[in-house]
Amino acid sequence: MMLKELRRDVCEAIQELEKNGLFPLGMGSVSGIDRGGGVVVAPAGIPSSCLTPDEMLVIDFSGQVVEGGGSLKPLPEVAAHLFLYHEFPEIGAVASSFGSYSTRFAQAERAIPCLGIVQARYFKGEIPVTRTLRKPEVERNYDRSVGEVIVERFSRLSARTIPGVLVAHHGAFAWGANVAETVLNSLALEQSAELAFGTLQLFPKAEALSGMLLDKYFGGSGK
Repeated sequence: MMLKELRRDVCEAIQELEKNGLFPLGMGSVSGIDRGGGVVVAPAGIPSSCLTPDEMLVIDFSGQVVEGGGSLKPLPEVAAHLFLYHEFPEIGAVASSFGSYSTRFAQAERAIPCLGIVQARYFKGEIPVTRTLRKPEVERNYDRSVGEVIVERFSRLSARTIPGVLVAHHGAFAWGANVAETVLNSLALEQSAELAFGTLQLFPKAEALSGMLLDKYFGGSGK
């Protein structure tokens, strides 16, 4: 993908997630990768609603700006995105968000159970939650450590079939093969959290979908 197109896609994705309430108080970010050209990220200090594609930065895998920005710096959380790109070579974009319902589950250190076909369409099972970061991890490099605990949590999970996670006491991360898919997975994660939250209030003993139904609906095969 050409970097010009990727800049546009990432900029539009940021504004789409903000419009849908996933970037409260300016928190949250989206990045996209061209594995031959670099990673496109938003600069720190510019409100999402004011961003233009030309203001997006291109950084290398060490986090250094290689194109655009002037004196602008990338958002700190890009360190977690870079770690995910390194460990999950199949992904093409990452979004970190703080939707109201998904963040509640993250703060409660609780995975989002797969209680219905809306979640099963995008996630083949529960949306997991990481462990809480330890003091040395926070002090050493908090943002990179966020990426590390995500990868740790996925040691026996598939980043393809479960394209999202909750980071304990932090928020949500989602990814996909490209920017458009990542936006969709981010929105689906928040919708799943809202539905699970309401379902568990109505019926705390609600059970997760069986494997048969997960197989039927994951990826849209149930349509």
